[in-house]
Amino acid sequence: MQEILIYILKRILQTIPLLILVSIISFFIIRLSPVDPLAELKLNPSISKETLQKEAQRMGLNKPIWKQYLLWAKSFAKGDLGVTTTGESVASKLKERIPNTLLLTIVVIFMTWSTAIPLGMLAAVKWKTPFDRFLTFLTSIGMAIPSFFFAILLLIFAVKSGWFPVGGLTSYNFDEMGFFHKILDITHHLILPVTVLFTISLAGLQRQMRANILDVLDSDYVKFARAKGLSENKVLFKHALRNAVNPMITLLGFEFSSLLSGAALTEYVFQYPGLGRLILEAVLKSDINLVMASLMMGAFMLIAGNLLSDILLILTDPRIRARG
Repeated sequence: MQEILIYILKRILQTIPLLILVSIISFFIIRLSPVDPLAELKLNPSISKETLQKEAQRMGLNKPIWKQYLLWAKSFAKGDLGVTTTGESVASKLKERIPNTLLLTIVVIFMTWSTAIPLGMLAAVKWKTPFDRFLTFLTSIGMAIPSFFFAILLLIFAVKSGWFPVGGLTSYNFDEMGFFHKILDITHHLILPVTVLFTISLAGLQRQMRANILDVLDSDYVKFARAKGLSENKVLFKHALRNAVNPMITLLGFEFSSLLSGAALTEYVFQYPGLGRLILEAVLKSDINLVMASLMMGAFMLIAGNLLSDILLILTDPRIRARG
């Protein structure tokens, strides 16, 4: 147990330089653009001159860019992320959206992995059968269809049929509902965005799992296990699955970041109040503070996903800890 904790701590410390590098690159790209960071704030009549002066001082706009970065990093470390173009606190905006994105991401990942792994195994066992070819055909469609186009189709279907709510995560009378009805209401709002992201993610993961199982089933140790007279179920679940699932666990870390980028357009189409939509809207509005903070949250999600992958890999394959 102590070795595992040391390994995790080492991984966390290794992410610090990565976060610093991401922040430097993001900051300099944004600051070196010709956009005035306070342009949108100046155009908002509800923003006072005092707020503008305070924000300009916090950002150090009259100082060299490297000093601006140091000021930003200091403010970021304190949790002071500035204000949006509408005068709201960036920190409060992120606190409002991050739980929604995490909810969507966790639901999609759970559904995708609990479906892709069994289907991949089944396709590998029934290799070159009509069932395998049918799954290959379906996954080809899933990989080919753009998420934005698929989201638009489902949006049109929802509007025409009236079966699903369009926009938001809850209904207008959510606060008046009981606990059970609140869960049903959130689930009802999640169906469309989850369907889009689930369909796109499932195709690639199912194919990857199928390829992994086929590769493992052709290995010498599996052939030896069969030669010893072990049942096909024992060969598949005890020997093949354990080795085939490790590469899949590695992919888990990238699911957070890929879902964040892929969810941006999906969230925008369905007006889902998530972090991806927030980043897209911030870019369109040239909301510098919000863009910078959202990029850092995206980096945190990617690092958290990779850390989760590392922990799961340690539990499934202790040899990794010895190499770490």
